[in-house]
Parts: sequence; C-alpha cells; structure tokens
Amino acid sequence: MAITKPGNVSEERRGRGRPQARPDEETRALIVDAARQEFATRGYAATSMESVAQRAGVSTKTLYRLIPNKAALFEAIIGDGIDRFVTRLRLRGCENGDIECALRDALTACGELILDGAVIGLLRMVIGESDKFPEIAETFYSKAIKRTESTLANWLKAQAERRLIAIDNPTEAAGMLLGMLAFQPQRAVMFGRAPAPSREALERRAQAVAKLFLQGCAK
Repeated sequence: MAITKPGNVSEERRGRGRPQARPDEETRALIVDAARQEFATRGYAATSMESVAQRAGVSTKTLYRLIPNKAALFEAIIGDGIDRFVTRLRLRGCENGDIECALRDALTACGELILDGAVIGLLRMVIGESDKFPEIAETFYSKAIKRTESTLANWLKAQAERRLIAIDNPTEAAGMLLGMLAFQPQRAVMFGRAPAPSREALERRAQAVAKLFLQGCAK
C-alpha cells in the first residue's frame, strides 16, 4: 500500500479546491468590452446592466461592484479607449528632428482613433440619443473629443518647446489639424458614403496634412 506524504495531501487538496478567482482588472475589461458591444447593437436606452452582465459572463453583483451604473459603463468605454491612445501618442516623439515624419505619425494615431468603426458607432449613438440622455453627449465631448484634442495640443506644445515648430496656440492648432485630417472622411463614413480609410490611405492623408501645416509653422 502506497504511503502518501502529508505535503502531497496538502497539494492534492489545493489542486482540487475552488479555482483561483479572476482578477478584477481582467473582469472589468470583459465588462467594458461587453458594454461596448451592447451599446453598438442595442443603443444606449435599450442596453441594461443585466444584458451587459450576461454578455460578459459575470453576475450582476460583480458588475455593480466594479462599475456602479450605465453612465459609468459608457464613461469606462470612452476612457479606456482614450487612455490607450494617449499612451501611444506619448511614445511617438520626434526623432532626429524629422518633424514632418513625427507629425504624420501623430496624426495617423489620431486618425486611427477618430475613424475607428467602433468609435464612429458610438458617435452615431450619442447623436441619436443625446436628447434623452444628455449625459452621454457630455461624456463623449469631454472624455473623447476634447481629450483627443488636448493630447495632440500637448504634443504640439512639446515640439514647439524644442523649437521644431513655431505656433502661438497649440490647442487651436490641434483643432485645425484634426479638422483637416478627419472631418471629411468621418462625415463620409457616418452618412454611408464611403468606408473608413485604410491604414495606407490614412497615412497618405496624414502626410499631406502634416506637410501643408508645416509650410506655415516649420522653423
């Protein structure tokens, strides 16, 4: 008869016990992704906390513990996307003084965010339901539109401080750049007149916008 050592018994019991709980950060990410899908398919009014929990595969108790209400869910969707964009743009500095290349890359990053299909879908939803839910319009404007603009403005300010460009108002310049880059293609996508531009097309547009802009403010 085999003798089982006490240490092995302990290990066996641990192995057969309840599985380790999923970290809250991972669970929150699942919830945010599920909410994004629910808002995109159902709209804001028709989406419920219960439907988000079901899609995410979590209990409503867990959902309410991590994110307290539907408005906070919408804010989390916007905030998570913009956080990733801000981190990415901060990493793209101007190397070797090639400001045109750096600006093209910064604008491409902005365009990938603004012209993303999921982002445009959220924008459609906001426009369609903001009369009944003005809080989602405020969230989208402050957390997405203004933060994207301020992120680019801060990038431009940093390049001005390095004397690579000469601008008086970085915020105004950022608004002009984003308008040239995204306004026309975004409207075309929203009205079903064209698909979102490919990465290659977006880079070409960003290159043209950067070149045009720098003709007026390059040192």
